[in-house]
Amino acid sequence: MTELSLDYRHVEGTGAEPVLLLLHGTGGTPDDILALGKELSPSSPMIAPAGPVSEGGAARWFRRLREGVFDVEDVVRRAGELAEFIEEALRKHDLAGRRVVAAGFSNGANIAAAVALLRPDVLGEVMLFSAMSPLPEPPDNRLDTARVFLANGRSDPMAPLDSSERLVRTFRERGAEVTEYWHPGGHQITLDGLDAARTWLGA
Repeated sequence: MTELSLDYRHVEGTGAEPVLLLLHGTGGTPDDILALGKELSPSSPMIAPAGPVSEGGAARWFRRLREGVFDVEDVVRRAGELAEFIEEALRKHDLAGRRVVAAGFSNGANIAAAVALLRPDVLGEVMLFSAMSPLPEPPDNRLDTARVFLANGRSDPMAPLDSSERLVRTFRERGAEVTEYWHPGGHQITLDGLDAARTWLGA
């Protein structure tokens, strides 16, 4: 079999759909984020790649210039690479043509949002936990068939409220169907947020 462009974990699953693409946060691993996948849809096939960028030894999906300030050129480049990986992985594991939903936390949510905005032909459904806007000027792609679930804390110091709300507006302005779940806390996934995500996933 051909080697894929990213290291990853694959779980076959006992069901056919949805296929979950699981994207870890800064310093996380594919094993960490597989636990989220099992909470969301335990029977799903799962693909959990590892972020290719190292920041002081912590795996990330793209470079940042400082806390909360992203290297936008790198965001665009890495989103393109991830889109290619998704297509490769689906072909390799005979999953092409099935419903694919990305679920990401923090930096993983940000790269999922970037791929959905830049490559809607590859990724049309995303679950974003603790996400912020990854692109200051995303392209004006029409996203009329896209579905977005966002769960964020209103007091999240890592994903500021104004940036998260801007991300919601960005998707809605392009025609995406967006479901929001807001909790009063910080940079975390809450039990109620998981329940809301499972409901959205099954809709």
